[in-house]
Amino acid sequence: MNELFELFNYQFFLKAIAAALLASISCGIIGSYVVARRIVFISGGITHASFGGIGIAWFLGLNPILGAVVFGVMSALGIEWLSKKTDVRQDSVIGILWAFGMALGIIFIFMTPGYAPNLMSFLFGNILTVGALDLYLLLALCVLTIVIFLLLFKAILFVAFDEKFAKTQNTPVHFLNYLMIALVALAIVLNIRVVGIILVISFLTIPQTIANMFTNNFKKMIFGSIGFGILGSFMGLLVAYKINAPSGATIIFSFVVLFVIAKLLHLVAIVLKRKKYAKQKMISE
Repeated sequence: MNELFELFNYQFFLKAIAAALLASISCGIIGSYVVARRIVFISGGITHASFGGIGIAWFLGLNPILGAVVFGVMSALGIEWLSKKTDVRQDSVIGILWAFGMALGIIFIFMTPGYAPNLMSFLFGNILTVGALDLYLLLALCVLTIVIFLLLFKAILFVAFDEKFAKTQNTPVHFLNYLMIALVALAIVLNIRVVGIILVISFLTIPQTIANMFTNNFKKMIFGSIGFGILGSFMGLLVAYKINAPSGATIIFSFVVLFVIAKLLHLVAIVLKRKKYAKQKMISE
């Protein structure tokens, strides 16, 4: 236990905790929209396409995360536009951009003169290496996300669950679709340092799916997602420290463990509820 408290004396661990909290807030809110809207596959496409921006930025000597932001947002808007304005199926567009982004990133990284970077840090993340700039960007994302959801919550709710109904309420559906897909892209690329390109999609889906087991209320789902995100992140950090494993992988592993536990509890609750109902029915008869 003393060893655990000693971790809080290290600056890198405090930054990791702060990053986990901020990531849980942004991904908890945006991920709830992703799960409710059922656009997990689109998010996966944006995630992998953003690697192209990392490669181009590395080649040009720029900040890789800046390149990922630009390329990720452009890919997200491109998916939305092409799937709505052309006869190309959305899953085909996603698959093409998914493969193109990954291929482009690898090509530019290996075209860069000098030492090629360790791709593991981009693919699987390392929350223990986040810096002040990463925290400021995550904080800005949280503030932006909270403001957008507070101002447009009702409209976002309509679009997330029933786009056709939203149109009947004069909701700016097309504008919201572009706005939300851009926000999803920002959440993905700014959390790459936390869990990596391959695993960030789990941060947007697993805590939200757990929360959705216990409530169908969108607001409660958001708060539940944030709570499970924080719990899983903290568990993952401790496991990473104990076994000296990549923190991104241990965080997602912790999410899956929480999902399994929650699912078992949910099944037990259903069985008990059915037994109670059957008992009440027998008494009434």
